[in-house]
Amino acid sequence: MNIKQARKNVIEQQIRPWGGLNVRANQALIDVPRENFVPEGYQNLVFADIEIPLDSDQKMLSPKIEGRILDSLDIMGHESALEIGTGSGYFTSVLARLCKSVKSIEVSKELSELAQDKINALKFTNLSIVTGDALTYNFDNERFDIVVVGCALPKIHEDFKRLLKIGGKLFIVVGTKNYMHATLVKRINESEWQSKSLFETHLDYMKGSEPKVKFTF
Repeated sequence: MNIKQARKNVIEQQIRPWGGLNVRANQALIDVPRENFVPEGYQNLVFADIEIPLDSDQKMLSPKIEGRILDSLDIMGHESALEIGTGSGYFTSVLARLCKSVKSIEVSKELSELAQDKINALKFTNLSIVTGDALTYNFDNERFDIVVVGCALPKIHEDFKRLLKIGGKLFIVVGTKNYMHATLVKRINESEWQSKSLFETHLDYMKGSEPKVKFTF
């Protein structure tokens, strides 16, 4: 496989046709070696249009979703970012190429440690990974320009909105299993947020946030 050409093909054949048109973001997706973050058993699918399994619960985002997320956020370079769900560490690294600083939180200790090792090999100095549950983690008074939630929730979590600085943007997928949509939330002021539905998609629910199944008899 010609890795260099394969990276370019992902942009031209998957990301751009699906609306990932941000040139700076697409270059970051090319520059970070995706193959370094894909489990060994899936190396033949590194650039496939699928969510690659990482463990029994979590998957990598597909390239086209990554492109759409970055396109919607329109990162300029000065931003501080929070990623909820480190996963493999690939998208974390892409954010680190685009942002001034990145903090990523991962509920799985094993995935967190694996991602840290792979990120260390690329020698990023502007990101940190913490292990914890984003739904209960104490962020103190931290606020961010960008918040990216890499999994779905039944509805927008109010605490995640409050993590935004004024003018900051939150990307999140919300809804039911039958209908989920990507949403961009922008903080207008201390007490006002503006939400915009972007596109329909589907992600696995955040661990611990799965809707309760109602049984009927």
